[in-house]
Amino acid sequence: MVLQNLDPMQTDNIQITLLRLKDGSRLLRLSESETGLALERTLNPNRPLLRQKQQLKALFESMIQRSEILVGA
Repeated sequence: MVLQNLDPMQTDNIQITLLRLKDGSRLLRLSESETGLALERTLNPNRPLLRQKQQLKALFESMIQRSEILVGA
């Protein structure tokens, strides 16, 4: 899997925020200040939070890696 090749220092800089919205739903936001990337997703209340967090973090790490490839090209 491509994510295994990521620099661990980059993934340590990911800030994860869990927000509860006025309507009662929850929003998971991942952001990384060095690249300026951010990703948000409304959580499914019928699925475990940890699993959704892991999936979103894997996607976000992939986005960071792609941005570095594009900038370095």
